Amino acid sequence: MIRHECGLFGIYGHEEAARLAYFGLYAQQHRGQESAGIVTTEGGAVFEHRGMGLVPDVFSEADLQRLRGRVAVGHVRYSTTGVSALRNAQPFLVRYRGQDLAVAHNGNLVNTLALREELEGQGSIFSTSTDTEVLVHLLARALRGADLPGALRHVCGKARGAYCLLVLSGDTLIAVRDPHGFHPLALGRLGKSPVFASETCAFDLLEAEYERPIAPGEMYIVDASGERCEPFCAPVPARPRQCIFELIYFARPDSSIFGEQVYLCRKRMGGQLALESAPDVDFVLPFPDSGVYPAVGFAQCANLPYEHAMIRNHYVGRTFIQPSQSMRNFGVRVKINPVRPLIEGKRVCIVDDSIVRGTTVMTRVKKLRELGAREVHIRISSPPVKFPCYYGIDFASRGELIAARHSPSQIEKKLDVDSLHYLSIDGLLRSVTHSGCYCLACFTGDYPVACEEAGKYRLEVPCAGLSD
Repeated sequence: MIRHECGLFGIYGHEEAARLAYFGLYAQQHRGQESAGIVTTEGGAVFEHRGMGLVPDVFSEADLQRLRGRVAVGHVRYSTTGVSALRNAQPFLVRYRGQDLAVAHNGNLVNTLALREELEGQGSIFSTSTDTEVLVHLLARALRGADLPGALRHVCGKARGAYCLLVLSGDTLIAVRDPHGFHPLALGRLGKSPVFASETCAFDLLEAEYERPIAPGEMYIVDASGERCEPFCAPVPARPRQCIFELIYFARPDSSIFGEQVYLCRKRMGGQLALESAPDVDFVLPFPDSGVYPAVGFAQCANLPYEHAMIRNHYVGRTFIQPSQSMRNFGVRVKINPVRPLIEGKRVCIVDDSIVRGTTVMTRVKKLRELGAREVHIRISSPPVKFPCYYGIDFASRGELIAARHSPSQIEKKLDVDSLHYLSIDGLLRSVTHSGCYCLACFTGDYPVACEEAGKYRLEVPCAGLSD
């Protein structure tokens, strides 16, 4: 399974800021299920609540009542740097020289180790194992000689990689998106209140009006004097390098990101896949839920029947009582189960968005064979994932990526399928509107920003003795 990134939400000047942040995070729960947090301000006082787990588990009605104020920032996390632990939950809230700072971050820095070593050499002490704390230390140091926008401009000049930030201090809320625009950050409006979110689906739930994306390299400032935006770096790269996996997999299909409607992009990917390789089968079968939307486009373009022959159990939580050892592959079966009469003796074409390690697909193909499927064909609505992502997606190391070690024909044999076809890179780019503006590094190895060769847990050693 591909792990998600993080989700941000912020609102300024609304009497129910905390409650709206709660629902804004709820709408973006798909972006992170490990922890959630909200920070609010009122009259110089700061309030926070963070916890491990899903949004409705972390926040009670009493918690929301305690989060007073008309300004709020919120965060849902999936860890791409550092372990899943309460100490790493965001937003981070610190106090420096009498000034409270709350920082929420989506993305992944690629020069974290160098920055942290530099800061530690200057006397900084770290209590977490995330790249976000590095940003906080840089920001505190920069505030010695600058206002908050100026300090953030300095921080962004030192940080390399992917970052969308919401920074709250006093009566000032600032939204920042890195110069390459790797991940989405949108501006909306609820009445007179500006609202920020990683995805527009959060605006839909709150009945807020979507205005525009925060541009790559843009800083959007809201304070008591009003709203203003300004670039924080010059020059901005000629073309953004937006994460195309947001459109393939991460974003909710009802969101609009990067100027694209996600649902329509995924349907077009399926249609392009059918144009490249449509087998002679009895029906098209999506792997729910990520394969549903390209499968619709595939079936329509190939003029093939479409069947939900795999049923997902939507009531499965993140954890459940583990079965006995004899109940093999329980974790897969408890989530998705086939409709037996549809499969026996049939030629089926499975459509899914990606193959990472191949273990999940292998298990499902084996089940279809056991149920008597006559032929099993697989079509993937993205190119082969051959390289790790360092910008905020928790892809496996290259050694664990099946497409990095095997050719498509070898994977076909390994999965025991009658045929396998990945969407070509050209077909993928024909499925989006702004084809020259995407990062394709996980397919090509062409990284827009040079990366440290370090893993997700690269900062854990200094924190090994800390309690969660």
